[in-house]
Amino acid sequence: MHATGGDPTPLTRSQAAAFERDGYLTVRQLAPPELVDSMRRVTRQHLTERRAPLELEAELGYPGAPSSTEAVGGDAIRRLRGAYGRHPVFRRWVHYPPLTACLRALLGDGPVLMPRAHHNCIMTKLPRFSSDSLWHQDLRYWRYARGELVTAWLALGREHAGNGGLQLIPGTHRQNLAAWRFDEARFLRLDLTENDALVAQRVSVELEAGDVLFFHSRLLHAATRNAGPDPKLAAVFTFRRHDDEPLPGSRSEAGGDVTILPG
Repeated sequence: MHATGGDPTPLTRSQAAAFERDGYLTVRQLAPPELVDSMRRVTRQHLTERRAPLELEAELGYPGAPSSTEAVGGDAIRRLRGAYGRHPVFRRWVHYPPLTACLRALLGDGPVLMPRAHHNCIMTKLPRFSSDSLWHQDLRYWRYARGELVTAWLALGREHAGNGGLQLIPGTHRQNLAAWRFDEARFLRLDLTENDALVAQRVSVELEAGDVLFFHSRLLHAATRNAGPDPKLAAVFTFRRHDDEPLPGSRSEAGGDVTILPG
């Protein structure tokens, strides 16, 4: 489902209903060009400076990643972590009224919080040394009472299948998928015929700079490596209702939250 931003209340009830049905919603040009340009400029500076905290492709070890940090391309950065605290421009985006209006429409009444532990990063997909993200739900490592979180994926440049743009399986956020359909790392098993019908329903998302993809934390999604010549960059933050609380003792709880919208 697609919508167009540009005003403080960009989502209609029907668009919110489409998100509930499909598990995702694309809002075109939600972020203004000058804000996107500023985020992109800061991101490139931090990549050049290798400003910590970082996550390397080789550390995660997904298919296509360098085999170790000592291998060719082993220093390729996958994520700039802790984006909210990196620079005021990212905080400006997270509190940007058209974005928070979308979050209100998707998450409902009551306080809305941004977990610091999950996403809160700049996703980078560099040419030559990026990797494939297999089919998964973000909740595989997150621990919340209900697990009804919403991620806002802001493209800082063009995203498409050729440079590792996201693929989604609509409606899977509402399917109760049995544990045996996933491997030990909780990626969807592609050796099972039972999963073939799911994967056949996949859609590829194409984004331009300033577009935002909202998607549910239970939605199955994947992405290939970047086969293009230029880095792919996206600012990614996740949000939750105040009453969808992290489980005690979990990393989700330990990271803390930022209040985005009051009750």
